[in-house]
Amino acid sequence: MANTSERTLRLLSLLQNHRYWPGGELADRLGISERTLRRDIDRLRELGYPVDASRGVAGGYQLRSGAAMPPLLLDDEEAVAIAVGLRTAAGGAVEGIEETSVRALTKVIQVMPPRLRRRVEALRTYTVPGVFSTGPTVDATALAVIASACRDDERLRFDYTARGADRTTRLVEPHRLVSLGRRWYLVAWDTERGDWRTFRIDRLSDPRPTGARFRPRDLPAADAVAFVRRGFADRPHRYLIDVLVHAPEPAVRAAFGREADVREVAPERCRVLVRSDYLEWPVAALGWLGADFEVAGPPEFAAALARIGERFTRAAAGAAAVGADAGAGAGRGSGQAGVVGQ
Repeated sequence: MANTSERTLRLLSLLQNHRYWPGGELADRLGISERTLRRDIDRLRELGYPVDASRGVAGGYQLRSGAAMPPLLLDDEEAVAIAVGLRTAAGGAVEGIEETSVRALTKVIQVMPPRLRRRVEALRTYTVPGVFSTGPTVDATALAVIASACRDDERLRFDYTARGADRTTRLVEPHRLVSLGRRWYLVAWDTERGDWRTFRIDRLSDPRPTGARFRPRDLPAADAVAFVRRGFADRPHRYLIDVLVHAPEPAVRAAFGREADVREVAPERCRVLVRSDYLEWPVAALGWLGADFEVAGPPEFAAALARIGERFTRAAAGAAAVGADAGAGAGRGSGQAGVVGQ
């Protein structure tokens, strides 16, 4: 059995990862008796962690929001800074840590007192991020609400506007949040349609937990990312962009994100396949990468590159002409000044 300190940390981690734990199940996970569990719960309370207990056959424990932050060696300003930073990261400011940031943000908000939540919300409302992104922005608070519902197996209701459809209200059993490419998706069982669905978070609004619990279903895919990718493959797209990029695979993946299929075909050579309804963001990704490339198709993408290239060429020519005129003007000005000085 782990020592008391290690067991207490493990208990705290379990309480933070689930809204409610039946007492027997929690004791089994820790490998201890329910009597020892009660002593460990009391120890957490002494340390300042607000743990509620319910009695009876279905009794259990729940970590709730407290009147103050528990002792995480953080002052109020540090706690607010962490929450704001996690919101920014969850929005895609740092590639590859969006999902981890949402999980961490959910834990922080769960124990954050209302006065600090209001400060975090004020910072979100009255600041404008300076992060470049070609994808739609999403509300980090909504992400945290959805992540909590996924974690707690709690039914979720929200308003949704699908492509080319009217706004509807959906009731779902949320499974996982997926960050793919430059967008967030929710994989969930749609209770009214009786099937699995993928929802774009930027088209979703006002997520509301219902308080109704459900038994998790088996997802018909290896994982949630595979399910979303399969949906991309099944859904028709306007373009299949095929490009050979002269750059190492890590750099290409960093430029295109997980929305593209990147395959190394030779040292410093990668084939990139992008299924998209738009041509602009793959053009921007190639420009950001700053490497030579060859376009295998489609013709529309080659034409888009040509149009954008001509636009940049005209802008560069105009800038050169302005610079030449400015230089000539400066020369004339200095000559006239010399005559006056004589």
